[in-house]
Amino acid sequence: MSNNCDEQKQFLLDSRYLRMAQIWAENSYCVRRKVGAILVKDKMIISDGYNGTPSGFENVCEDENGLTKPYVLHAEANAITKVAKSANNSEHATLYVTTSPCIECAKLIIQAGISRVVYTDSYRVLDGVELLKKANIEVVQITL
Repeated sequence: MSNNCDEQKQFLLDSRYLRMAQIWAENSYCVRRKVGAILVKDKMIISDGYNGTPSGFENVCEDENGLTKPYVLHAEANAITKVAKSANNSEHATLYVTTSPCIECAKLIIQAGISRVVYTDSYRVLDGVELLKKANIEVVQITL
């Protein structure tokens, strides 16, 4: 009985953090897709990120043809690099992200020691999710 109650509490917590990630995505200047990420450890938000250009670059994600510029950072990468500059670390943290990670972000997630990824929307390619599962990282999709 308590296991079901614990699962329900976790689902509610996951849903709340995902909604926060959705709100954070609104900070993105990208036109094609706005993605937000929240990194949580011990029930504390330790980092956040959204997709966009590196610091010091103009906040324009797409080129004149409407394609994403190659140097645009994904929300997950921004959250992971932001925590790397802090006194915190992402070992055993949960990453909440509005879109499933790509393969490049999945590699960063693995190397950062993140143990769980929760996302809402599936990216068109799921190789990132497959890699996370292969690395024994818990991956959960929740549709809000």
